[in-house]
Amino acid sequence: MKRWIVLLAPALLFGGKQEDARLQAAAQSLSEIMATGDKAIPQNLFEKAQCAVVIPGMKKGGFIVGGKFGRGWASCRQPSGQGWTAPVGIRVEGGSFGLQIGGSESDIILLIMNKSGMDRLLKSQFSLGGEASVAAGPVGRDSAAMTDATMKAEILSYSRSRGVFGGLALQGGTIRADREADLGLYGKEVERKSVLDGQIPAPKPAEPLVAALNKYSGRASK
Repeated sequence: MKRWIVLLAPALLFGGKQEDARLQAAAQSLSEIMATGDKAIPQNLFEKAQCAVVIPGMKKGGFIVGGKFGRGWASCRQPSGQGWTAPVGIRVEGGSFGLQIGGSESDIILLIMNKSGMDRLLKSQFSLGGEASVAAGPVGRDSAAMTDATMKAEILSYSRSRGVFGGLALQGGTIRADREADLGLYGKEVERKSVLDGQIPAPKPAEPLVAALNKYSGRASK
C-alpha cells in the first residue's frame, strides 16, 4: 500500500498544479469578459443564472485536440441564493461551436438558467441541443430584446476568441463530468452533488473563481 501511495503522490501533485492553473485562467477569463462593460454578459441576466460553466482557452498548445474542445469548471448558487459554491470539473467535447472556435485562444461560458439545467450537471454526461436546450446568449443591451427561444433555454452559451466576445450557437456538443480534475483539486474523490449543493467549501485555489462569480453575478442579500 505504501508503495502505491509513493507512486501516486507525484501524479496527484502534478494534476493539482494543472487544476490550479486552469482555475486561475477561468477566473481571469471571466473577469476580463465582464470588465468590457456594455459588451459583456448582461448583469441582470447573469444574476438569474443558477449555475455557470467557465472553460478557459488553452494559452499554449492546441485547444482542440482529438475532438476535445476544452476543460473547465462549474459552480452553482449556494442554497441561500447568495454566493457561489465550490467548483467541479467539466469537459466540453464535440459539436458545432461556430467560426470563432478556430482562434488560437477561445473561452466558453455557459449560463445554466434553471433547475432542470442544474440537475443535468450532476449527470456523467449530457448533450447540448439534444437533452438540454441551448441558445446563444445576448450581450450588453441585447438582453432587452431576448427572443422566446432564448428565454426558454436551459443554457445560454457564449464564446470569446481573438478578443471578440458574443453569443455562441452551441449545438451537438457533450458536457461530461471531469472527475480527474476533481481529484486533482480536492486530492480525493468527491460527491459532485455535495459540492454543487454548497456542502464542501472551496479549496484555496478555487477562491479566485468563486470571488469573480460573486463579484459579477452576485445577488443582493435579503
